Amino acid sequence: MRIENKKLGGLTTRVIDALPEDTGPSLAVVLCHGFGAPGGDLVPFAPAMLDASGKLAGAARFYFPEGPLDLSSIGMWGSRAWWMIDMDAIQRAMADNTFRERARNDRPEGMLEARGMVTTLIEEVKDDTGLATSRIALGGFSQGGMVTMDVAYQLEENPAALMCWSGTLLNEDEWRERGKLHHGMKVLQSHGRQDPLLSYAWAEDLRDVLIESGADVEFLPFDGPHTIPEEGLSRAVMMLESALD
Repeated sequence: MRIENKKLGGLTTRVIDALPEDTGPSLAVVLCHGFGAPGGDLVPFAPAMLDASGKLAGAARFYFPEGPLDLSSIGMWGSRAWWMIDMDAIQRAMADNTFRERARNDRPEGMLEARGMVTTLIEEVKDDTGLATSRIALGGFSQGGMVTMDVAYQLEENPAALMCWSGTLLNEDEWRERGKLHHGMKVLQSHGRQDPLLSYAWAEDLRDVLIESGADVEFLPFDGPHTIPEEGLSRAVMMLESALD
């Protein structure tokens, strides 16, 4: 297994594959970590998926970009984010029961910048691999899932797959409008029924918007908190394998 560090889209990115030397991938997979996680938080997914699937091992290259924001200044040493979260504003909105409606149409400050960086990264992955957008899968956990979903809706064609683990609905009006251009986009969405950070009900809102916008959604609820369940990983492997067919 080969691991490299590259700068793609202005983001430090770990690139992992198990391909023979001088062999290009036929599928690229871009996975983004969540808020407050180290930049390499999802990196163990690459060996796990490649070990689980000989089909992927012979075809896929994984990219794990680090969020642009270093959270050390707020005491979260070694942690990264795609945009800052205003916890005080969230607590106020939750106290007066307005959070759900505010959040679903919110485009947080910094989201456009993160979108631009990941979109540029995808263009550089295309240049690096010679692959079309339709051969690039996107995904992420929590905030990372939100940024890749936002990016997916800006692309000119559907990605190979979109995986959102424990994400929530943001930017609803734009996602609905852009969804008209992305009919049939294949989405895997998982969410814990006991998630204390991003409510399961909000995940259902996201699922409904995706379906109403024409996405082909596999919704995976599970009994658990804000995490990625084992089945969420195994179903992702299956979705990526299908993208190779």
